[in-house]
Amino acid sequence: MYLVFIKPILDFCLALFGILIALPILIMTALLLAIANKGKPFFFQIRPGKHEKLFNIIKFKTMTDAKDVHGKLLPDNQRLTRIGSFVRKTSLDEIPQLFNVLKGEMSLIGPRPLLSEYLPLYNDIQKKRHQVRPGITGWAQVNGRNSIGWEEKFIFDVYYVNNFSFAMDLKVLFLTIKKVLLREGVTSVTSVSMEKFKGN
Repeated sequence: MYLVFIKPILDFCLALFGILIALPILIMTALLLAIANKGKPFFFQIRPGKHEKLFNIIKFKTMTDAKDVHGKLLPDNQRLTRIGSFVRKTSLDEIPQLFNVLKGEMSLIGPRPLLSEYLPLYNDIQKKRHQVRPGITGWAQVNGRNSIGWEEKFIFDVYYVNNFSFAMDLKVLFLTIKKVLLREGVTSVTSVSMEKFKGN
């Protein structure tokens, strides 16, 4: 009942309210990133959603497309702009995903949508993370985010799928606000962004 009817309605209403409230911040951030990224304030990428259905996720673009002499992208820490670093630390880069929620491609709370190239690498248990809509934030995010390893992250994701409820979503929401304010777990231990998953 909650997953099929109540959660989608709450997602739509809260996402619409969030967009309206955050509109001035959205516009200002987009303008600053457009300047820093040569007219490209947004980042689009194909990600798998519920039942592994692919969709285009939208985020603020925090890194440039700078390449080395061989045409290969420079390391993340060299492409991360000053404004991009601020946007990432404050989690403002996630706000445009509210539009994905409005379209029904994502939920406010659920396992994060990862790269589509990871799909063949999951084992049968890890694949359960795709039984629900992916979220802007989730159980793994409030339990370490990018500071924990892939195995732990998938354990948290599957735990959420097996135990989700309105009370749990409410807990994740409040813990997310706390994490954002404290800027906890934004980066991994060894990289600006999370290292790629290479399989089990």
